[in-house]
Amino acid sequence: MLPQKIAIAIVDDHTLFRSGLANLMEEFDEITVVFESKNGLDFQEKIKMHGLVEVVLMDINMPIMDGYSTTRWVKENFPEINILALSMYEDEKAIIEMLKAGAGGYLLKESKPSDLLVAIQTIKEKGFYINDLVSGRLMASLKKDPIKPIFSEKELTFLQLCSRELTYKKIGAQMSVSHRTVDNYRESLFTKLNIKSRTGLVVYGIKNGLIKI
Repeated sequence: MLPQKIAIAIVDDHTLFRSGLANLMEEFDEITVVFESKNGLDFQEKIKMHGLVEVVLMDINMPIMDGYSTTRWVKENFPEINILALSMYEDEKAIIEMLKAGAGGYLLKESKPSDLLVAIQTIKEKGFYINDLVSGRLMASLKKDPIKPIFSEKELTFLQLCSRELTYKKIGAQMSVSHRTVDNYRESLFTKLNIKSRTGLVVYGIKNGLIKI
């Protein structure tokens, strides 16, 4: 049985680049391109027509509605969709602002197709992807401008259930997800918060008002 393809959308105002990227992505057995959009407003209209996708490749500099605004809109309305910023800008301000807006990763347009495939697969599985170049820039920027972690609705539900006397198996049953999916939620929170224990997650959740007791 073939693995299910990852459904993606591409948002970029340059028609030739967008179409070329779509054709390139369709060559991978692991990817299916559901639709393309020329800006954020166009994306809003098309997602209503085509339905949800799992990963959006998001350009930054676009007319009418840019990548920052579009990413914020997506995370507010469809928090389960993963955003991978795909841009020619490599300055730390653009990277930080996209991550603040809700992007789970950032990749340069000059990247190899194989690197883009890995980024899509990683962000789909873990909810985030940051390559070495971006990590180096982030390390310098985080000291000046800390990023507040962005959590999906499922991660917040998992965090709340962690505060109860439930095994991970029972948490999965309550959330109607598999044990592996529960593991993914836990590992994602561990990475985002740099925490290594369930107790640490609960303490963080209480301190930051994410867990109701």
